Amino acid sequence: MKSILFSVLFLFIPKLAISQVITANDDAVYIDSLYNMGNEKNYKYIRVIKDYYSPNQKSFEVKDYYKSGKIAMSGTTTTREKITKNGMFVYYYENDNKKTICNFIKNEAVGKRYNFYKNGNKKEEGEHIWDKKNKISRYMVQQNWDSIGTQKVFDGNGELENIGQKTYSTGKIKNGFRDGVWIGYDKNIGYTFTETYENQKLVSGVSIDKDKTLHNYNVVELPPRAKNFLSYIANNYKTPNIPSGIKGTIYVAFTVETDGEIANIKILKDLGYGTGLEAIRVLKSYGNWIPGEQRGIKVRCSYSLPIAIQSPN
Repeated sequence: MKSILFSVLFLFIPKLAISQVITANDDAVYIDSLYNMGNEKNYKYIRVIKDYYSPNQKSFEVKDYYKSGKIAMSGTTTTREKITKNGMFVYYYENDNKKTICNFIKNEAVGKRYNFYKNGNKKEEGEHIWDKKNKISRYMVQQNWDSIGTQKVFDGNGELENIGQKTYSTGKIKNGFRDGVWIGYDKNIGYTFTETYENQKLVSGVSIDKDKTLHNYNVVELPPRAKNFLSYIANNYKTPNIPSGIKGTIYVAFTVETDGEIANIKILKDLGYGTGLEAIRVLKSYGNWIPGEQRGIKVRCSYSLPIAIQSPN
């Protein structure tokens, strides 16, 4: 069964100059700025998965496009729904210059990484190293240049300055990792911070929020957490009476508020027959999450959930 969203996009996409890359065998969905499933009102990208409906397909070419139709990302996924990155991924600025080149294995960044400035100049060379003990990928900076081409980090050692539109951080790099005292700010959330690193790890951090409240932490980011959430959904979702042979995946998006409440529940991709309404019901019945945190400060987080649906026969 072809995606309802795909049909809607086919009417919309010609204006974006990317209709020529989409066939009836592909799937197209909206993606928001946080790379969750979005909708026609809040999307930043349109994601196209080639040969999505081809039987026995084991890998799929995936591309994200800006609203202008310019390419934003290209790579390969081994799953149809929430993509599992495998192989080389290339990210682009809207002016067509490369932004990042990075390799992935089973959705984890592994190996060399190259970052570039919008003007095409080299920004950084580094390597993602898999930490077997903690089962995470750790990023090691090897070379870094400022926007005018002056090298700041040589073979993993030097002073590094990360400058974003509303974020900033600076400190020393030793043997590829942060070392000593780092300072910075985030104007999006509204805080300043001071962190101390030793032996390639964060030892302690203190942030000051917009109300001048201090927050101590030893982990930079904590995602929202929910105990046995997926098993709760699986055990409590009651599939509506749908016609025989109907199957697919619905997507639900919601916000986890700073008090852990689930809010702003929206159906992004529906199969009809009440499948979306049942997803809303079961989500509301779950209760509160443990909210996400950034540098010790509770933050609102967006979340998208795929729910696989199949009729009994």
